[in-house]
Amino acid sequence: MTTRRTVAVLGATGSIGGSALDVIARHPQRLRASVLAAGSNVDALLALCRTHRPDHAVVADESRFAALRDGLRAAGLPVRAHAGAAALDALVAGEACDIVVAAIVGAAGLDSTLAAARAGKRLLLANKESLVLAGELLTAAARAGGATIVPIDSEHNAIFQCLPEGRVDAGVRRIVLTASGGPFRGRSRDALVAVTPAQAVAHPKWSMGPKISVDSATLMNKGLEVIEAHHLFGLPDDRIDVLVHPQSLVHSLVEFVDGSTLAQMGLPDMRTALAVGLGWPRRIASGVCGLDLLAHGRLDFEAPDPQAFPCLGLARQALQAGGTAPAVLSAANEVAVSAFLQGRIGFLNIPDLVADALAALPAGAASTLEELRAADAAARRHALSALPRHAP
Repeated sequence: MTTRRTVAVLGATGSIGGSALDVIARHPQRLRASVLAAGSNVDALLALCRTHRPDHAVVADESRFAALRDGLRAAGLPVRAHAGAAALDALVAGEACDIVVAAIVGAAGLDSTLAAARAGKRLLLANKESLVLAGELLTAAARAGGATIVPIDSEHNAIFQCLPEGRVDAGVRRIVLTASGGPFRGRSRDALVAVTPAQAVAHPKWSMGPKISVDSATLMNKGLEVIEAHHLFGLPDDRIDVLVHPQSLVHSLVEFVDGSTLAQMGLPDMRTALAVGLGWPRRIASGVCGLDLLAHGRLDFEAPDPQAFPCLGLARQALQAGGTAPAVLSAANEVAVSAFLQGRIGFLNIPDLVADALAALPAGAASTLEELRAADAAARRHALSALPRHAP
């Protein structure tokens, strides 16, 4: 008899949260959403509670607690309302769930991710910043707690699937992350000067939030994934490569010492990676169709353009520097992307602002969460103060 697993979906109102809930709902005998967490969108969270009937609902914004509590009562739902980071951490670390889908965007998702890792949960990790900001701390917490990390980024999930038991062994020569190239693939640096936020968030293959979409357009997304891959799979920078693959059908590749290369392929739909994590080590239906290679016809690969998309190189620079440098990179990028989406800086000012922060804030020790948070805060302060210098 299959044991029914309970799942906490953090970032439930976002695109990854929605995909996770879609997969969970397809397997009512195997999976149940027991905890739903959102930032401040109480109306969307209430709608999800009506559909999925969790045991607990959490809103990060404590000022929205009353609205959540009263909305649940008005709907006649026996769902317990919670608010704030401490409440969420306690739920993911306790008996409210077996599996945690960590899909809170940005550094805000770090505490709950660490709490789940320390508690030994199966952690479906879709929060890049947890690994970029605190990769060493998170992987150490997972080892100590006995947690299983299943990456949900399509690229890292592909590598996870290609590796024996999801782990690198002595037979692995290198891993290759694929990148769609985003909406501006093939454009020169000069052609990117007048790019608008609307153009940058219009990803040709994936349906994602605005911040992640801009990161894909700058290739910072891929740079962050190189740092993530280093922590997830324990490989140095020179054994992690990137190829642009516009069809987004080959999600990543693993090359072995015997000359074999394994690739994971599939349609660009996050539900596949989520189904791998939710069902691991078994395969379960995701709702995604199989891949018809005849219909797609061809697979193309090309090298990324470092002049037009310098963010990939900046991320490698931060990885090589180590310590707090990746935290500075991530925080400065968040400030820069937010400013771009608000129309305060141009598209090419994003890497300029990140490079400015990396140059101004040399890498320091990163042995504690306090040191990493201090570096994150310093990078945000610096990037905000530098915005006027990088305004178009």
